[in-house]
Amino acid sequence: MATAPMLPQYGKNAMVALRHDEVARNFLRDADREFAAGDSLQASEKLWGAATHAIMALAQQRGWDSRSHRALKLAARRVSEEQADDTIRLKFAVAEKCHINFYHGFLEDYEIEEVRPDVHDFVNRVLGLLE
Repeated sequence: MATAPMLPQYGKNAMVALRHDEVARNFLRDADREFAAGDSLQASEKLWGAATHAIMALAQQRGWDSRSHRALKLAARRVSEEQADDTIRLKFAVAEKCHINFYHGFLEDYEIEEVRPDVHDFVNRVLGLLE
């Protein structure tokens, strides 16, 4: 089992986590707005940004590494294992697919429409774990 390594606790972790929470929620709103305006590439990247900021918020609060793409992936896996819910890890992978779409434009609009609720759910569930 791969886990995100622990970092030393800092007093500012709570503030950093709250900032990431705010950014994640803003990115979700922005993603919906971009998609409605017809910009599916920007919507895709904002979905990814929302997911990463959500997991960064939790990682910061718990003192986990969140400084790389790999660290975020490991943190999402760790949360999935802690919650005994594989859908958390799978929904992070969906958000990661949106990130790839930003660069390669391989998803059709209907596919982005289908995965948006998964990313929203991931973000809301992860942010719901903040203490």
